[in-house]
Amino acid sequence: MLDDATITTIADELAHAEAERTTVPLLTARYPGMTVEDSYAVQNTWRRRGIESGRRPVGRKIGLTSKVMQAATGITEPDYGAIFADMVFDNGSVIEHSRFSNVRIEVELAFVLRDGLKGPDVTVFDVLRATEYVVPALEILSSRIEMTGRTVVDTISDNAAMGGMVYGGNPVAIGETDLRWVSALLYRNEAIEESGVAAAVLNHPATGVAWLANKLAQHDDALEPGEIILAGSFTRPIWVEPGDTVLADYRELGTVSCRFV
Repeated sequence: MLDDATITTIADELAHAEAERTTVPLLTARYPGMTVEDSYAVQNTWRRRGIESGRRPVGRKIGLTSKVMQAATGITEPDYGAIFADMVFDNGSVIEHSRFSNVRIEVELAFVLRDGLKGPDVTVFDVLRATEYVVPALEILSSRIEMTGRTVVDTISDNAAMGGMVYGGNPVAIGETDLRWVSALLYRNEAIEESGVAAAVLNHPATGVAWLANKLAQHDDALEPGEIILAGSFTRPIWVEPGDTVLADYRELGTVSCRFV
């Protein structure tokens, strides 16, 4: 395992890359013995320093929960990252493309918690009881580490490639719709690029939230009331460029969109 000084150095390097909109070389190439626990230690250091600098944490993201996302990245296990308030955008926002690196979009459901969840034995039913409502969302991926050859260790260290999120559409309470069958059409510049069904996320999107609560317990952490949890993408990511408009149509759950400039 890496020592504390090295973990802090890596966290500082990634914070600088985020601020400067740049990328750094693969961590796994420079630290061949780096483990998953090392990468979460880097992420936690980065998150703690963000809070100390005034950023407000509002939730978590779960990544790589569906087969299409694992196939798209070559990574075969889920991961998680932090969401700060300055990463959250309203529906229809115009977003500066240059604030991110390697910009891609994913289609997700966001769970907003009424009650906290603390592992290690959280179930899907616990998640459903704790959820105030579920709302459509887009996740903006931003990779601060070079992409070719990445492993889950690189991705976790990089806050699971979390750049931002856009939320919108129609919030639904648990029981108002079958979350497994929520579907979406993802458009870029009025052309359908991807489509998917939420059951692609571990057979039920709430399963990802339960996984997250139990994983956080391994790091002496828990989900708090009011947090937003991005449950994982059920489409492959699409690349976006300045000038692109992105819209996801969730049928009865409405639409969520943004434009990059």
